[in-house]
Amino acid sequence: MKKRLAVFASGTGSNFEAIARACADGALDAEVAVMVCDKPGAAVIGKAERFGVDTFVFSPKSYACKADFEAEIVKVLDGKKVDLVCLAGYMRIVGETLLNAYEGKIINIHPSLLPAFKGAHAVEDAVAYGVKVYGISIHWVNADLDGGKIIAQRAFDYDGDDPAEVHRIGQKIEHQLYVETIAKLIK
Repeated sequence: MKKRLAVFASGTGSNFEAIARACADGALDAEVAVMVCDKPGAAVIGKAERFGVDTFVFSPKSYACKADFEAEIVKVLDGKKVDLVCLAGYMRIVGETLLNAYEGKIINIHPSLLPAFKGAHAVEDAVAYGVKVYGISIHWVNADLDGGKIIAQRAFDYDGDDPAEVHRIGQKIEHQLYVETIAKLIK
């Protein structure tokens, strides 16, 4: 039986697309059961529709607090019988409600070689610091920002100062590494 994935995204959804395509092509023995997005109007929503993936799109400001919208997300995930939650450019810190419900079943992809350069501006911080080896990390999500146990990493050299170029190089690696890592986790 195919594993059921939930992919969370906030923007363009390039990692969502890589995961959905791998499922559709049979490279992943899984299906994306739902795409969760916290930004109505984000490009990832159209991508989910093109892949025929159900969506749960919400505006956090419509809820009194994080626990309220996370409780609704948990209901959606439970209803879809999700086995693994894949954060793919979801620009929110996961709270206690979601963590408690899906402990040990949430992974995230991050554009640095963790534990270095945590947070939303990892690439910009790394460029400002002058690093020469960049990378991508996939880790388990816990209550610490980008602090969960590392599952996979891949490094690449870059000797320049353009964060946009680092993002472009890194995204190509992200798409491959995320699919490879999910495949290993769902065996």
